[in-house]
Amino acid sequence: MAFIKSVFQWSGGKDSALGLWKLLEDGKYQVDRLLTTVNRSNNRISMHGVRAELVELQADSIGLPLRKLMLPEMPSMNIYEEEMNKTLTEFKKNGIRHAVFGDIFLVDLKEYRDRQLGTVGFTGVYPLWNLPSQQLIEDFIQLGFKAVVVCVNANFLDQSFLGRLIDHQFLKDLPVNVDPCGENGEFHTFVFEGPLFKKTVDFKLGERVYRDYQQEKNIDDTGVDTGFWYIDLLPINK
Repeated sequence: MAFIKSVFQWSGGKDSALGLWKLLEDGKYQVDRLLTTVNRSNNRISMHGVRAELVELQADSIGLPLRKLMLPEMPSMNIYEEEMNKTLTEFKKNGIRHAVFGDIFLVDLKEYRDRQLGTVGFTGVYPLWNLPSQQLIEDFIQLGFKAVVVCVNANFLDQSFLGRLIDHQFLKDLPVNVDPCGENGEFHTFVFEGPLFKKTVDFKLGERVYRDYQQEKNIDDTGVDTGFWYIDLLPINK
């Protein structure tokens, strides 16, 4: 049976790891490479704030090549779409026409992705789509994945959640208005161990930083200030 070639949109977090695991278990797709968006000004993963070096170590442990899409610190949607379309068009030359995402239930985001993918002849694949968040996070833990919280939205969680492992105690401590998978952007994670990995990605916890961002709304030109807490992960060189 011929496998369907694909590129996996990789954030380095738990949804990416679980999505990749389920995709490979399905057996229909060949993941040709991982694609990660990186802030070129500080060489960190967009939104998660993780050093690109750590995501490179993830890819090495998984055994897949990593393509970094370098973007400005706060790219406009036009810049993001232009750079992403260029990259996907390049992948098409190698026979790749499917892009995989770890999205769970955000319909507007999925519809946006599918529209943009269609402009370059790509099809979106969503191995976690419409599965219950509680089930997914339980699967993640049960499979033996390990992840650490690297970013929290201050509107939902305080900085005490930074650096915590995703485990059953973490889930018990989440406020009732926070999705167990953080699908609404309440928190982001970095996966450092699990069934996908040949070896653990070692790190130590660094400093905590608070940042405010101006986010554009979808309908009008007004914005909303959103604060995020980050914890730096420092690679451990053995």
